[in-house]
Amino acid sequence: MHNDFIMNRLSNQQRTQIIASLVEGNSLRATARMCNVAFNTVLKLLPEIGRVCLEYQNKVFRNLTCKRIQCDECWSFCYAKQKNVPEDKKNTFGYGDVWTWVAMDADTKLVPSFMVGSRNSQAAKTFMDDLASRLANRVQLTTDGHRAYLEAVEGAFGNGIDYAMLIKLYGNDRVTEARYSPAECIGTREIEVAGRPNPKYISTSYIERQNLSMRMGMRRFTRLTNAFSKKVDNHFWAIALYYMHYNFCRIHKTLRVTPAMEAGVSDHVWEIEEIAGLLEVPAVKAA
Repeated sequence: MHNDFIMNRLSNQQRTQIIASLVEGNSLRATARMCNVAFNTVLKLLPEIGRVCLEYQNKVFRNLTCKRIQCDECWSFCYAKQKNVPEDKKNTFGYGDVWTWVAMDADTKLVPSFMVGSRNSQAAKTFMDDLASRLANRVQLTTDGHRAYLEAVEGAFGNGIDYAMLIKLYGNDRVTEARYSPAECIGTREIEVAGRPNPKYISTSYIERQNLSMRMGMRRFTRLTNAFSKKVDNHFWAIALYYMHYNFCRIHKTLRVTPAMEAGVSDHVWEIEEIAGLLEVPAVKAA
């Protein structure tokens, strides 16, 4: 009751200040301190703004004319590391390993589809079905070698795709390998799975760089700290807010416009006030 009263009294300027702090990678508690509001106020705003960001992107990211898509999964965890999950919560999604599936347009740098789930065949199917529903034409798709993609891509696209896997080959030098770091990548192997993918564009470089951006842009993705998500729902809403800001507000250094502008989804650089303003819009409208 008290939190609702606080939320109703937040001005659009206060919401903007909180959102600006969150999208710059600050934790909920740090945001509360910086914005001089109660922690519960920030905690309550996150799902509300995350939900409208998700709804807006879900609506406007349709009939996209992408040509080259790269996909990957980014690991994180909620509540506790997988090995520390209590017995009564084991095998329950949201406790332990959590994966963020991300699709990125290699040309416009737009992220049209993202999903939080397990790293299994059902999650891959849901992710690929969602991606396919947003595209207006045939695309060239590149993923890593995760086998769950094979059936998922075929089910979502059938023969209407040029699809390749890029498999990285790692050495086994355990002497020089540091803890928490992968072994040295000694090469890659390209596998053409469907259609006729152009070898020149078989790459996952952009999406892997996007994974780094995501880790840097959200405090809950930071490794080796206690900044992890405690609840998977809040984890998802934070990602929805992050990609709203990434797609519509951040000017890409190479493109010099936002990804949404490059993709023809938006005609201007969004201000954070506009994201906050989505809470005042009864029905989400396209830009």
